[in-house]
Order: sequence, then structure tokens, then C-alpha cells
Amino acid sequence: MFGWLHSKVQKSPAAKQPPAGLAQPDTLLEDLRQRVPRYLADIDQGKLIYPACKRTLADAAGDVGSVWDHTRLEAMQYVIAVLGGEFGLLTDAARQLDMIDGFLFQRPHENTVIDFTGTATVDFSIAILAGLNWLTHCAELAGVPLAQQTGTLRHFRKLVTLAQRWWLTEGANERCGQMLADGEQPPLMLHLVWSEYTRLAKQIAAAAILGGSIDRSAQLVALPPDLIPRFEAAGDPGDLANI
Repeated sequence: MFGWLHSKVQKSPAAKQPPAGLAQPDTLLEDLRQRVPRYLADIDQGKLIYPACKRTLADAAGDVGSVWDHTRLEAMQYVIAVLGGEFGLLTDAARQLDMIDGFLFQRPHENTVIDFTGTATVDFSIAILAGLNWLTHCAELAGVPLAQQTGTLRHFRKLVTLAQRWWLTEGANERCGQMLADGEQPPLMLHLVWSEYTRLAKQIAAAAILGGSIDRSAQLVALPPDLIPRFEAAGDPGDLANI
């Protein structure tokens, strides 16, 4: 869970491959702005099955780590598509309350085909919700248990509300800078979105590739012997490298 939710912040473990954790938001954003278009280009060229949750172990990039990573990239495409270069709303400490207020003001929608308005806070809010809706759609396709599918938007809205309270406290901007310098994770909107997309994409990858029962799947499919425990413990697809 996010360290900023606790009075005593705990450092997050370092990620094992790019994007290198969440400590440096500009680095994460630049990585996503390169990887998302590259992934969509591979889809357009027919190199990969889309959406990733429809792949099997026999398909290209059909391993659970790739499906996990690609599913969150699919959700992130909406945010990356926002025009106007106002990505500081997602990464700059001084602009977080503007972005958070804009998101909380935005009425929820159920669309994955969206139109932008030209107002950055509104467009990012629409895009974030579209990504969550995409993940809900993929969860249905993959057979994620219904109990895990429900309340996605409500859960993220509660998380953003907690972040709003954090940013409203005195000295929040300074604490954010110190947390980043210490390799910790402040509640920047980019962090909130990417972490939630990662969490939901993991559930989808588990259902799509490992099946409804991870234990049963491990018995039926020839998988690396340490895959299941490593997957269960992983916080990022990079934790599954070299399997």
C-alpha cells in the first residue's frame, strides 16, 4: 500500500526493470510515452493479440508477465492520448490539487471510446476513467471473479480523496520533494493511476493466463516451478523477469 497513507512512511522496493518504480514521475511518464505508442504499433501490425487478456500461453507475449504489463499499457493509452502537453497535472506537486479537484468533480462514465474537451483537467479525468473502464471490460473477458470486478471506480475515487487530504495538509509540497529524493512514493496522480492500473491488470493476467484457480492451473500446465509464488508476491511485472 502507499507509504503516504501511514504516519510512518515505508520505502517501496525498487522495481527490477523499466519503468523503474514510481519514485521519479518524469522518468515514468517518459517511459510510458514511448512504450504505449510502440505497443499500439505492434498491435496495429498484427504482431500481438489484442486485448492482451485474450492471449494464451502459446501466443506471442502470452506469458503472465507480458499480459500483466500490456494490459496496464492498454489502460494507460487514454491518458497518453490527452493533447496539450499538460502532463504536469499528473507529476508536479504544485498542480496536484487542481488535478485532484478536477477528477473528483468529473462525473463517472462507462466509456472506452471517448472525446476530449480541450480542458486538461477534464480530459485527464475522462481518460483516467476510461482506463479503469477498460480494465473492467478486460476483467469480464478474462473471467476475473465478480467480487474483484465491482467497485473499481469507487475504490479509485476513495484513493484520490485520501490523496486530496494529504495535499491539503501544511508542507505537502515539501514532503513530496523529500519523499521523491528518498526514493519513496508520494500521492502524485500519475502514481495513483499507474499503481491502480497495475493492481487491476495483475488480477486480469492471473485469470487470463493462470486460470480461475492458480493452484489448479499449476497442475495442468507446464509452468516454471517458481512462477506461482513469484507472481503472487510480485508488485510489478518486472518482478517476474528471468522466468
